[in-house]
Amino acid sequence: MFRNPFLPKLFVMLPTVMLLIMPWAANQEVKGLKLGVIDSDHSTTSERLIYKAAASKYFTLKDYSATYNDAMKGINSGNVDIILNIPQDFEKSLVTQGTAPVMILANAVDGQKSGLGSSYVAGIVQDYAADLREENGANNAAKHYASFNVAPRYKYNPHLDYKVFMVPALMVMMLTMLSGFLPALNIVGEKEKGTMEAMNVSPVGKVEFILSKLIPYWIVGFFVLTYSMILAWLVYGLVPLGSVATIFLFTSLYIIVVSGLGLIISNRSDTMQQALFLMFFFLMVFILMSGLFTPVASMPEWAQILTYANPLRWFIEVMRMVYLKGSGIINFSTHLIVLTAFALVMWGVAIVTYKKSS
Repeated sequence: MFRNPFLPKLFVMLPTVMLLIMPWAANQEVKGLKLGVIDSDHSTTSERLIYKAAASKYFTLKDYSATYNDAMKGINSGNVDIILNIPQDFEKSLVTQGTAPVMILANAVDGQKSGLGSSYVAGIVQDYAADLREENGANNAAKHYASFNVAPRYKYNPHLDYKVFMVPALMVMMLTMLSGFLPALNIVGEKEKGTMEAMNVSPVGKVEFILSKLIPYWIVGFFVLTYSMILAWLVYGLVPLGSVATIFLFTSLYIIVVSGLGLIISNRSDTMQQALFLMFFFLMVFILMSGLFTPVASMPEWAQILTYANPLRWFIEVMRMVYLKGSGIINFSTHLIVLTAFALVMWGVAIVTYKKSS
């Protein structure tokens, strides 16, 4: 590592870039939706509704069309995401009947974006309807009915900040990349340079050899995690509510798991390219099936079953629960057993797959 001047820089730059950029980019909050409007009523009431929607932090008014066909051109070209269609006689229907239809059109190429955007518009319309009822005194006529005031309280993430949810998981992803890719390229790199020939005829045993390959990345993993935790505290004010010792305990097991997988791949590979693509394949499966970006509970049942064989899923759960909920070791008995089993299996297979000739 010290003979390669790039690696020490990587151990500092990767956490810095990942924690300063990724929590802002890997964000599933939907904001800045491009709003189009069709106002066929041209009344004071319809204008107030348009102003209310345009003033929302979720929308930017991009198009004001006179007809339905003109508005649809904006969706077809990608200049508009959501269209609020206010029909003719909108104000008249409100005055005479107390209700009026409003159409919401959404570009559903991105299903999540269109679903949330439609919900936002519907919420604005409902809130506007409540304002009109209050102004017209409709609530006074219904005082004899029971009313409820719902006040939600958000535990563990009171401000619903998605970065708080992502930062602990990104720390785990960095450990996976560094503790997985570097060991995967280690032994196969020595094979290509020819230094493995000398190692094979040395008196060093298979257990000692694999352990000597694991320890450096174990130390590097602890350094990267500690640096990342300090960076998360300085930049986001994020500190673990639970014990730091719990995090380091599970980190020690997880690094053995991922480094063991990297050494297994390195043992079975003949070239650097082969080891790189194999590790990339496993890393992509681990990330997509871990709950890093999408909840495990939202996956199909068969996919949820597969996630039990994913060590990344278990460690991400530990990090988020310790950071956000303050969970202790007593809450992680299953996680501890599973990651210990993973570590023993990966270390054992790494020893067995190392072909030592003497």
